Amino acid sequence: MSNLDDNSVRKIVASYHKIQEAKDSIEYLLRDEDDIELVELMLDSLDSIESIIKRPLTNYSTASVVGEWCINQYGLGPVLTAGVMSHVDITKANTAGALWRYAGFEPSLQDSPKIPFNGELKNICWKIGLNFAKYSNRTKCFYGQLYLRDRTRRTEDNNNLMYADRAYELLDNVSSKNKPNIASLSMGKLPQEQIDAQARRFAIKIFLSHYHAVAYQEYYNTVPDRPSFIYIDGEKEEVQIPNNPFKQ
Repeated sequence: MSNLDDNSVRKIVASYHKIQEAKDSIEYLLRDEDDIELVELMLDSLDSIESIIKRPLTNYSTASVVGEWCINQYGLGPVLTAGVMSHVDITKANTAGALWRYAGFEPSLQDSPKIPFNGELKNICWKIGLNFAKYSNRTKCFYGQLYLRDRTRRTEDNNNLMYADRAYELLDNVSSKNKPNIASLSMGKLPQEQIDAQARRFAIKIFLSHYHAVAYQEYYNTVPDRPSFIYIDGEKEEVQIPNNPFKQ
């Protein structure tokens, strides 16, 4: 399993995530004290399988510069890194925007369902975004800090009713049973979970743009034309790649 191809890695990563889902279901049984020993045995077995799965994925990930860079970003690891690498062919993504589209992170995709994107890659990226949010209180989580920064900005804008038009549009389609969201939208504010999702999306897109830049330079031995930018108070600022392996 040391010479895995991309297709094999995709299958292994998908299996790993199914094991995690199984563990979540099994842990639910812990509520029944009569099943504790059986549940713990099952969880231990699945933990062992996870450890076995991680080994070849670690070898696969660290065999390239971009994989080594990616696996060392706080909030990622061998499984998520391998998941991204196995789905991304840098020769087919000349810009970060092309990678965003392929991963399903372009707003235009919502209005243009004919534009293809990779659903498995998008799911992996969402898992990465959840990790960024989970570890955002740790300063060494670079992309988690970006998430916090963007969430703060969006929360302030939301409180200042800068998303009111969008909120009123959503109000027409919200379920009558969702009283908290109705209350928020009626005041011209987006629900906080939507603000959080937008901030995660922002952090994911910056991560993908950095991934693209490192992978592109590794493959072509040149810097891509379009760096990643963030807008702060209306000013465009480049977000430097953390621990850039090609930094002069």
